[in-house]
Amino acid sequence: MLAVDTNVIVRFLISDDSVQAERARAIFEGEAVLLLKTVLLETEWVLRRLYRLNPRRIGEAFMAMIALPAVQCEDLNAVTKAIGWMRKGLDFAYALHLASASPAGRFATFDRTLAGRVVNVADIKVVRL
Repeated sequence: MLAVDTNVIVRFLISDDSVQAERARAIFEGEAVLLLKTVLLETEWVLRRLYRLNPRRIGEAFMAMIALPAVQCEDLNAVTKAIGWMRKGLDFAYALHLASASPAGRFATFDRTLAGRVVNVADIKVVRL
């Protein structure tokens, strides 16, 4: 199994550098690939900020990549839940934090904006401090 970095995923999804995109494709087609949550978090930021992709498109790309036969995703339940919440308007970083915190049942934050947004989106109680 081979864990991949953000730049490999970006080349695979965006194909803006043909040489690197082909090498990334070869990895996804020829290896068992592990997608790490932290790498997906960084990848979402790169796709949103640098490539100006919207959350719907990023979510579609992530779900398609996760569905590839040789791809394994770290904490798949939390990642797919976070992608769903991102599609409903929650920032992916917050969504991933909250989805990963689900076993705790509650998530504490000083962030008033987060506490307000989660109410109609996520299934975890956010405690505003």
